[in-house]
Amino acid sequence: MISGTGIDIVEVRRMKEAIDRWGDAFLTKVFTSEEIRYANSRRFPCQHFAARFAAKEATVKALGDARKAPFRWTDIEVLNDKHGKPEIVLHDKALAAKKKRKITGIAISLSHSKDYAIANAILLNEAK
Repeated sequence: MISGTGIDIVEVRRMKEAIDRWGDAFLTKVFTSEEIRYANSRRFPCQHFAARFAAKEATVKALGDARKAPFRWTDIEVLNDKHGKPEIVLHDKALAAKKKRKITGIAISLSHSKDYAIANAILLNEAK
């Protein structure tokens, strides 16, 4: 059963500007070391950073009011499974929010072009 959805779109140019301006301080505040490694291994890293940022935002929106349970950006991690499919891994406060809401899974979809990245998150729980 679906218990929440979220969607977000990010301009790749704005992600590039943030990285150019703040460098590693920005990257390590927003992304885990594995996310940074993955994006930097790609031909156009900013597109991959933008897609992962959109996925984090979409997940926060799906979980609900972030002001009531603020997360660090690194509490939401976007990894790829062995087949390359993106998946959300939650840590610390985001994981606690997932448990509190009895979420059993998060379906995530990412896409990007030269100029934009988009992500959709769907929270799943067992039917009652």
